[in-house]
Amino acid sequence: MRLPPGIQADRARLFKFLLVGAVNTAFGYSVFLIALWSGMHYALAAGLATVLGIFFNFIATGCIVFGGRELRRLPRFVMVYALVYAVNILGLKIFLFFGVHAWVGGLFLILPCAVLSYILNRNYVFRQA
Repeated sequence: MRLPPGIQADRARLFKFLLVGAVNTAFGYSVFLIALWSGMHYALAAGLATVLGIFFNFIATGCIVFGGRELRRLPRFVMVYALVYAVNILGLKIFLFFGVHAWVGGLFLILPCAVLSYILNRNYVFRQA
């Protein structure tokens, strides 16, 4: 059974997003772990990883996934990642409350934050006219 072109394009876009996101996640999570292991508070460690990943991710996500990296989109992109950061910190705080280490909680939050990021970027930052 063949899928309609719009759904096929969205599936391809999601697949590209996940590949680009895997590279960005590996980088960001490595920064997060190094910062945690060096004694940084989990919120600062997550913030550092987010800030360092934003510019790489803006170019990669814009070009490879959504086909647009105009700088006028950068403020919305930053706002999306600020929201994703807030969700991530809230999730980490909940995991810590239940005695789960921040590095483990961070692993569990990767996929939900990636899905949230994709939805917000698709509908808010790189929305097609």
